[in-house]
Amino acid sequence: MERAIGAGELQPGEVLPPLRELAVYLEVNPNTVAAAYRTLRDRGVIETAGRRGSRIRPRPASTSREALQAVVPPGVRNAADGNPDPALLPSLEEALAEAAARNTRRPVLYGMPAIDDDLEALARAAFLRDGVPESPVAVASGSLDAIERVLAAHLRPGDAVAVEDPGWGSLLDLIPALGLRPVPVGVDDDGPIPARMAAALDSGVRAVMVTDRAQNPTGAALSGPRSAELRTLLSGHRDVLLIEDDHGHGIVDLPLRPLAGATDHWVLVRSTAKAYGPDLRLAALTGDTVTIDRFRGRQRLGPGWVSHLIQHAVAHLWRTSAVSPAAVAGAYGERRDALIRALAERGVRARGRSGMNVWVPVPDETGAVSRLLHSGWAVAPGARFRMQSPPGIRITVSGLAADDITPLAAAVAGAMGVGEARRYE
Repeated sequence: MERAIGAGELQPGEVLPPLRELAVYLEVNPNTVAAAYRTLRDRGVIETAGRRGSRIRPRPASTSREALQAVVPPGVRNAADGNPDPALLPSLEEALAEAAARNTRRPVLYGMPAIDDDLEALARAAFLRDGVPESPVAVASGSLDAIERVLAAHLRPGDAVAVEDPGWGSLLDLIPALGLRPVPVGVDDDGPIPARMAAALDSGVRAVMVTDRAQNPTGAALSGPRSAELRTLLSGHRDVLLIEDDHGHGIVDLPLRPLAGATDHWVLVRSTAKAYGPDLRLAALTGDTVTIDRFRGRQRLGPGWVSHLIQHAVAHLWRTSAVSPAAVAGAYGERRDALIRALAERGVRARGRSGMNVWVPVPDETGAVSRLLHSGWAVAPGARFRMQSPPGIRITVSGLAADDITPLAAAVAGAMGVGEARRYE
């Protein structure tokens, strides 16, 4: 079945034969078919709805949301990929050279601690400055690596996870791939909407995912009042696993409003990808003792540790303050605000409180993306980030210059039709 899905022979949403009928057709025991269906469900390929039977998931785990993007032909400006501005990334030459020299003086061998003492101290101090409770620190190969291991350490196939909608497409792929069930929670500029979060918690979710700042794709950031509301809600569900994603650290000047400690099991993950470049694969995480212990145990059974060369390089960048969050946030903020103003002048509503993305609600994603391509602009279709939320497009501003704002805003308005945009608003 997985091969058939990959080949396009089985389509998303297609109903599968009842297991007894399939057993007769294949001349096997019904328990064999039931076991196969169960395995497919656990791997995020199919979903079962009681008497309504089993069907291929609308987006099977074998179908990445990265496939939902426009191909950028030559000559078209790319505002779709979500990458940081290379001009705002620090040079890694000095940091990597220092790390290599340190490794020469003291090679890292089997049996040494998984986390570098210097990096651990710097990470812990930064977490404490941001109001995160003092807790153990670990290191992962990026945010998604950390989140996957934490989810796998606490949850079992079939458990429900509250996720932001719209939210990070890779996370929306990961959850069904682990056999978990995503439960969408709406987001406004201040973060997850409390009423939606309360409904998800009351429905029995076993974990909650929250992006603290620079939420992808909307740019939402937890405000003080919203953080307090969510903490109150979560405190009534102490057994729920809380995972916070602070990938905006280093590129956002808004203060962190952590929820850490609102539940018994929690983790806050802080990636270096946006501040130092996606290829510097490292994320520091902190959390309750049980969660971090489980994370470390699963990590030891896999890669064992994150390269100390990378850890030393990141520690060097942190020590030397290689990135000024205020300067980077200011650069992205100028581009976001300019684009949002230019769109508003043309009757197009848009969102983007922090980070490097602007979210534009549209009535027809496919049409908007296609028309923008013809106008010379590639943007990301909202289907990469949505579950139940209304259609939209994501525009990454990191590659825009001041002279790009007006032409891009005009192209977006033209793609939607200004009159159409005003009716939609």
